[in-house]
Amino acid sequence: MSVKLAILKSGEHIISDVKELVADEKLHGYLFQNAYVVDARPPEFLTEEQKETGKHDVEVMLTPWLIFSQERKVPVRADWLVTIVEPVPKLKEIYEERINVDKDYMPDESPETNISN
Repeated sequence: MSVKLAILKSGEHIISDVKELVADEKLHGYLFQNAYVVDARPPEFLTEEQKETGKHDVEVMLTPWLIFSQERKVPVRADWLVTIVEPVPKLKEIYEERINVDKDYMPDESPETNISN
């Protein structure tokens, strides 16, 4: 698994297992598997010391990226990415824990879609 943090043109921060989509030795996009939107916010309650120093942790929330889709593997065009980076170890750990919990509720494979012309 190659867990990466991607920032899309839309401004979304996505953590996912990412694979490159290459054809004819040219990068065309990426395949995101088990993608989640990363949202961070300051904690609701701070100690007096945290208020004074401004140093505190953040609360991290992961929500499924495409909540109305059954597909776990989603292709993303290369021109829609601003950047892809390594997530900090704690974020990667949170993601992996979430994947392990959600795997019981997600289908193993994407359903086949047959579209006729």
